[in-house]
Amino acid sequence: MQDRFERFVVSITELHRYLQKLKELEMGQLDLKAGYTMCLYHLGKHPEGLTATQLTELCKEDKAAISRTLSQLSAKGLVSCELPENKRSYRTLYYLTEEGSTVVKKIGSRIYSALAHGGDGMTEEQRVNLYDSLERISHNLEQYLAEFPSEHPPKK
Repeated sequence: MQDRFERFVVSITELHRYLQKLKELEMGQLDLKAGYTMCLYHLGKHPEGLTATQLTELCKEDKAAISRTLSQLSAKGLVSCELPENKRSYRTLYYLTEEGSTVVKKIGSRIYSALAHGGDGMTEEQRVNLYDSLERISHNLEQYLAEFPSEHPPKK
């Protein structure tokens, strides 16, 4: 059990570190911050626009981080928004600008390249099983944590 725990934690930690480094390197070449990656990626997948709340959920980030990212991307001319009349700003839809779409195409190409290299030597079945397993583990741990406070009160 201990070996399984250690292998899991070390592997996930290393993967996270490598992903962060990739984001820094790739986005740095475009003079952008690594933290913009997922926001731009999801906006690219949703040409109909997304709200800050939707981006928060999709990117698994907190509201403040998404708000800062959207503000910075807007200042760089990569994202625009239309504030609906008589509606709250949290319902505002954000879209990629033409320049933002160009950047997202470049990011998409780099993502494809990194994934191809990272999955080198894996069959399609292994890839599918890996992603299914990661999603299952993530979901199970989310459920475990949701139940955790009621079973184990915090220590003082």
